[in-house]
Amino acid sequence: MRIALGQFDAHVGDLAGNVEKMRSMYEQAVKQNVDLLVFPELAVCGYPPEDLLIKRHFIEDNLLAVEKLAKSCPDITIVVGYPGLLDGRIYNCAAVLKNGKIEDVYRKGLLPNFGVFDEQRYFKAGDEPVMINIKGVNVAITICLDIWDSNWLKDFLADCNPIHMILNISASPFHVGKIQKRLSAITQCAQKFNAALCYCNNVGGQDELIFDGRSAIADSTGKIRCLAGAFEEELLIADLNLSGENNLDIQQVSPVSSQPAGDIEEVYKALVLGTRDYTRKNGFKKILLGVSGGIDSALVTSIAVAALGPENVIGITMPTRFNSAETISDATKLAENLGIEFYNIAIEKIVQQFHSSLKSIPGWDDKGTAYENLQARIRGTLLMSLSNQFGALVLTSGNKSETAVGYATLYGDTAGGFAVIKDIPKTLVYKLAEFVNSTREKPVIPKDILTRPPTAELREDQKDTDSLPDYDMLDEILKGYVEQDKSAKQLIESSFPKEVVRKVITLVDRNEYKRRQSPPGIKITPKAFGKDRRLPITNRYCSFNNEP
Repeated sequence: MRIALGQFDAHVGDLAGNVEKMRSMYEQAVKQNVDLLVFPELAVCGYPPEDLLIKRHFIEDNLLAVEKLAKSCPDITIVVGYPGLLDGRIYNCAAVLKNGKIEDVYRKGLLPNFGVFDEQRYFKAGDEPVMINIKGVNVAITICLDIWDSNWLKDFLADCNPIHMILNISASPFHVGKIQKRLSAITQCAQKFNAALCYCNNVGGQDELIFDGRSAIADSTGKIRCLAGAFEEELLIADLNLSGENNLDIQQVSPVSSQPAGDIEEVYKALVLGTRDYTRKNGFKKILLGVSGGIDSALVTSIAVAALGPENVIGITMPTRFNSAETISDATKLAENLGIEFYNIAIEKIVQQFHSSLKSIPGWDDKGTAYENLQARIRGTLLMSLSNQFGALVLTSGNKSETAVGYATLYGDTAGGFAVIKDIPKTLVYKLAEFVNSTREKPVIPKDILTRPPTAELREDQKDTDSLPDYDMLDEILKGYVEQDKSAKQLIESSFPKEVVRKVITLVDRNEYKRRQSPPGIKITPKAFGKDRRLPITNRYCSFNNEP
């Protein structure tokens, strides 16, 4: 049996476009004499469709799209994901297409309802297995989470024997370290059943989520024999020959893809893919962003160029009297190195005009945080005005460390359409910037940007450490509190200073309202702000009561 796993970049809601992409892969598969062609979970509508699933006409249109796909692709057995109806309930389905029609439908048994997943909000769980036979190979169809609980699956498929292969269609989003967990689940399930396992994953960016592909085929011992490319579309083709009761000899037919070498490269590729897909899928052709001469905007600008090309990126630097000649020069050098369109709009006079007008209000002065934030808000207004005029998407440059503690100006540096590094801790920003330089013959991010102490440059001699702990410590505390849900007591017992922990937790808790109003950003860590972490804005709970 020759199988093809078609991981492709589905566009949520674009039923016709997704079907056309699958038709294109079908044509390739026909030329390669494929017997079974597989597409990811909810491939017809894209994942996650969220409340589109509540619209009955959306579900009906999905069925029509599946029927159209079946009719136009009659020569190969196809398994494809879509949302389907049965007795008035919606299911997460895998349709088996054969001879131009829907021959059978499997309905997902385990529905995730944690992290970014809300499947129990929409779907009813299926309770009947589906087996197909392709050239003497018995194939049990599963969907995503079904294989992550191999004990449940063993009971579910108890009456399906013999099983030569488990087929799993999936939409498993990326975060750092996810591939190891995923391959481990595949291996364990294959070993549990003593059967090969073919896993077809989604690829592409959808709002905050990135799907990394890396479809895989494991043999009955759990060894990964074939692995598709990361962060790219691919048709993974392999021959599976039945050589014993449950033994499938597996031989990859398509070229072997190269895989990312490490976490930093993976994160970079995820950020590039996420930026490209969010921009293009939302109808933008160009990107616009403020370039300050600091590390965050330098990294985001580099990612933007990798995603859309330098001809589609516009950088704006907007200095005041607080911006040093060095940072202005570094912003210019960065733009020149990357080859982007670049403009300098000095805003000191604009700031003074605002200040002059505001002085009519008793109590206003130019000494505090409000005056500092005024500069950021003027910059945000200028960027959004240019976006409005020219139709370019504004990228923000706030990182996870700043986002967590509210070290950002609402309607200022948070103003924009997409927050590329929203889930990137500051310490990781530096590593990514160094990685960007390492991929070029000549570094594009000036050395001074990498070595200069971080500063918002909103007052004389300002440094981030004036307001925040050292980023090495801050990021470790944030990882514990935000991603691992540790209490103040647990963090203090981990040797972090009590007053620093108290300050950081207070800042995180008080700034939920800012995060709720910030643009979406790419999920990179196991728990990101947004879909992953949902806390009330109005909230008086704190974990200080149990401090040691």
